[in-house]
Amino acid sequence: MTINTNVNGSTATVALAGRLDTTTAPELEGALKDILNGCTELAFDFSALEYVSSAGLRVLLAAQKTMNKQGNMVIRNVDPSIMEVFEITGFVDILTIE
Repeated sequence: MTINTNVNGSTATVALAGRLDTTTAPELEGALKDILNGCTELAFDFSALEYVSSAGLRVLLAAQKTMNKQGNMVIRNVDPSIMEVFEITGFVDILTIE
């Protein structure tokens, strides 16, 4: 998986490509620790993300919990197969997905 970040003041965009799974979730978790400090607007771009596992969902949930306290988080360009995972797990009710 590749992670491309763009931080502009208190706004951050994180574009993910590849697979967010048990192997790559810790990498995203580490990247988010640096980004979330002082962030009030967080956007994920999933246009190149192919797969998300339960480990990836855990990282997204942790980011959402943090952002609930300090701002907003949105996920954009979600592939239909990943959207199905969000629907089955109930994450559509927790996350803001555009």
